Amino acid sequence: MALTDAAPLFIFGTLRDRQLLDIVAGGNVDARDAFLPGFRVACAKDQSFPILDERVNKASEGLLLTLTPEQAERLDYYEAPYDYTRVPVTVTTDQGAVQAEVYAPPPGRWAPSGNWSLTRWQDQYGALMREAATEIMAGMGTIPAAQVAKHMGVIRTRAQQRLNAAAVSSPTQLRRPHSRNDVELVERRRKYSQFFVLDEVDLAVRKFDGSIAEPVERAVFVTADAVTVLPYDPKRDRVMLIEQFRAATYLRGDQNPWSLEAIAGRQDPGETFEQTARREALEEAGLEMQALHKVSSYYGSPGANTEYLTSFIGIADLPDGIEGVGGLDSEAEDIRSMLVSFDTLMAVLDSGEVENGPLVISALYLARMRAFLRS
Repeated sequence: MALTDAAPLFIFGTLRDRQLLDIVAGGNVDARDAFLPGFRVACAKDQSFPILDERVNKASEGLLLTLTPEQAERLDYYEAPYDYTRVPVTVTTDQGAVQAEVYAPPPGRWAPSGNWSLTRWQDQYGALMREAATEIMAGMGTIPAAQVAKHMGVIRTRAQQRLNAAAVSSPTQLRRPHSRNDVELVERRRKYSQFFVLDEVDLAVRKFDGSIAEPVERAVFVTADAVTVLPYDPKRDRVMLIEQFRAATYLRGDQNPWSLEAIAGRQDPGETFEQTARREALEEAGLEMQALHKVSSYYGSPGANTEYLTSFIGIADLPDGIEGVGGLDSEAEDIRSMLVSFDTLMAVLDSGEVENGPLVISALYLARMRAFLRS
């Protein structure tokens, strides 16, 4: 149902960020300052967004939007994953009282916490949520809002990946100093969107002779940035490895589709790679990492996959008896951990039993830096 001219929309939270509002609405919106008497803008407990909290002698600052039917439809789509519905309110403007509507969650969905600050939210989450909103709104008309709600976490991790990539200036000692301006994205088609995304793209790329090639079609598997950490105890000269089932090795036809790996996991929005490494070590093996030594950051398969990995050697205390089976039930993880001497690690690397790329890279780095780490 689209808003009518008689029912403008009052917004009090994240959509007051004008860049985010423009992304969601699809262009400039007619907006003016307004206040909602009898409420304060409070943090939703354990969330980054705000809710209205009824308080006498308070007034929530916000914007009153006059929307076109298309803009109203776009905002409804963006808010639908949160189960928001529009309810009538009376707001005050410099021209007096105005009958309007406001998005409201189901009663009791979130408890109020402290006062919410738009400026603080913009500093912490603004860039991330603008990037996530760009992907969400690109799916309008093809991806149901319920599916967006189910995969909101991975949408944000993909947004974090794009922010990570934009923040890095790669060296060009051997490569030509190309840039994204040397590639024209002719068309992008989203063929699959669930936990992962599969996009087909038509690209026209500048060749080494300076000319622009004819557009070519490519398929790209869009994932999230991830981290691996290989725990190493320099006193005992041993590492902790994990073993778990991998669907991809099964589908390839591997006769033993369980893989020896370093601890690994996707970067959550707002985390540094180091924070991800420490969190995953706790979740998968119950380990508190000490110093983290960065191995490298790299693409595992850049021909078709956006996954960008950062690997670490993590110094840890690895006494006898700490191995076992763990993982998060919420992620259907069944992970076996084991303690392995450095010599055994090198032996299984040579035998081919280690066939996981990040573990191969980390093991070779450990062999190179072992004397330093033990000193």
